[in-house]
Amino acid sequence: MSEEIRSLDATAQAELVASGEVSSRELVDIAVAKANEVNPEINAIIHPDYETAAELSETELPKGPFTGVPFVFKDLGAGLAGQPFHMGNRLLKEVGFTVPFDTSLGARFKSTGIVPIGRANTPEFGILSTTEPESHGASKNPWDPTRSTGGSSGGSAAAVAAGIVPMAHASDGGGSIRIPASSCGLVGLKPSRQRVSQAPLIGDSMSGLVSELVVSKSVRDTATMLDWANGPEPGDPYGCPAPERPYAEELGADPGKLNIALLTESLTGDTLEPAVIEAAQSAAGKLEALGHNVSVAELPAPDNPDELYETFITRWAAGMAQTAGIVETIAGRDLTPDDVEPLTWALIERGRRESGAQYLAAIGAHQLLSRMIAAYYASGIDLILTPTLGTVPPKLGHYDQYGDNPMDAMLKARRIATFTGIFNATGQPAVSLPLEMSDDGLPIGIQLAAPIWREDMLIRVSAQLEEAHPWAERRAPAFAVQ
Repeated sequence: MSEEIRSLDATAQAELVASGEVSSRELVDIAVAKANEVNPEINAIIHPDYETAAELSETELPKGPFTGVPFVFKDLGAGLAGQPFHMGNRLLKEVGFTVPFDTSLGARFKSTGIVPIGRANTPEFGILSTTEPESHGASKNPWDPTRSTGGSSGGSAAAVAAGIVPMAHASDGGGSIRIPASSCGLVGLKPSRQRVSQAPLIGDSMSGLVSELVVSKSVRDTATMLDWANGPEPGDPYGCPAPERPYAEELGADPGKLNIALLTESLTGDTLEPAVIEAAQSAAGKLEALGHNVSVAELPAPDNPDELYETFITRWAAGMAQTAGIVETIAGRDLTPDDVEPLTWALIERGRRESGAQYLAAIGAHQLLSRMIAAYYASGIDLILTPTLGTVPPKLGHYDQYGDNPMDAMLKARRIATFTGIFNATGQPAVSLPLEMSDDGLPIGIQLAAPIWREDMLIRVSAQLEEAHPWAERRAPAFAVQ
């Protein structure tokens, strides 16, 4: 019965609680039992709070779509007052920093009725596309413990893929929802820029690169959570147009015949693994069989792919320099190289070295790119289809930042994130769907990117693909461990 319940998505688990067939306490006990069994191996949850969760599950919870369902927060971004908040950093771990209050998104998650059972592992400050921080150790992929979970929401994705919780908080500044979703065989939607508020302390992280939502088992869980998470808070620097109707109402709606552009050439000039190209081509065939028109993408190629990478790093480096200042305020002293990992320090130094003019120039370059991509959609393209990643999930240790040049790790991440980071720069919504598998049994995510603010279109076609090619019965080996 335990494995049967764990196989359900969050919506179905909440329905069991609502009907009285299962209590919230029973769901929490099942989640905690699974965590105790598998977490010592996969290291997904780094801040367990199982006793509090058990107590909370027996109280009057908010009446929402996920009342009584266990949930995990990522240790970066949204949170609830009193939760540990280390962002993968050893200094914050040493000082025992905690979330000072409920963030806007944390409060919205709480209003759905979820029961938080802990916080999940993340790379330091969310930088790398793998979850192997020095502060808390590596998370391991439930499909193959020798491989990366992806990052930076790798702990959250591992917790869902292993069957601890059906859905978990995630955030994305260059692919950090979609990369772990692809690596762990989950649904991962990055909303449009500022669709989900980061209030009260953050306006638009790194001028709008970062979005937050969840990784989940099903399109309906993601759509429903987006309904509760989306919308501005007072004082937000800008926002998105409100959806015409709830996103959950897009489930099962006919997407019509869409014009989809298939892109299988790296936007950063990197070589792709054949397996991910073949997977994207297979997904294109599935979409054509559903009545959509798929053509080869003719995106405006950058004259210098390295320039696209460098402008992205300029924005990230500025963000890390800003984060360093925040950590210094918390710690009450200047940050030193011994307080952070080598790559983090390299980015902090670059962010402090580059000028405001360089930062604005990088944003300007990305705004120009956004206009070019928007014009491409306006020419008659509804969606862009890509592999989510440039490779299958790499082995742990692949992103070595301890050589002569720590930035070499970012160059390896560039190859992985060649199709994800661009949609952070342009602000468009994009989703990774667990449609394909490699010959050796690893998940391969397929990314669909829509015009700005068109999450509704993404949800319609994602639900259509999920119905035609369901993935619910496809489970990681760690899921079934007894």
